[in-house]
Amino acid sequence: MMMAMRIGLISDTHIPVAAKELWPQIYEAFRGVDLIMHGGDLSIPDVIDWLEEIAPVMAVEGNGDYTGWERTVAPTDPRLSEAKVFKVGGLRIGLVHDFQLPEAPPLRTMEGLMQHHFGGPVDVIVRGSTHVAEMTTVKGVLIVNPGSSGFPNHQTARLGTIGFLDIEDGRVSPSIVDLAEV
Repeated sequence: MMMAMRIGLISDTHIPVAAKELWPQIYEAFRGVDLIMHGGDLSIPDVIDWLEEIAPVMAVEGNGDYTGWERTVAPTDPRLSEAKVFKVGGLRIGLVHDFQLPEAPPLRTMEGLMQHHFGGPVDVIVRGSTHVAEMTTVKGVLIVNPGSSGFPNHQTARLGTIGFLDIEDGRVSPSIVDLAEV
């Protein structure tokens, strides 16, 4: 039985600082995805509502959700947590805002971080925080950071990047898309 799924990846939207709302290019690029994963630093939970107009959303909180932007208390939303695990086609995909690499053994190891955030090993980690798009493999685990959709590389507010995980028959193909090209 063929199992195919397309997951849209977004992080560090920082609404309303980076922009008042999500860029129209995000809606265009995510059209047809089966799920959207948001890697934190939404700033306002309304971002989840907006993305849910496209597809179901899994979102985690980020450090920027607790400080800055005229905020002294973090927003509370039952849809947000520190980390989440999504299972599809025999794969475990972990979602967290900050996954601190490189390792610093013996205190910070890949295995220890996965245990802390996801309760054990995962096949793919989707993370945010750095605002820099990245696809890498560490100890056999694919790590994808879609970058920031509206505040790339911590520079000026402008169109940034999003990502995708295309899953078919237990295989994952990651990609990064520059929103300026959508």
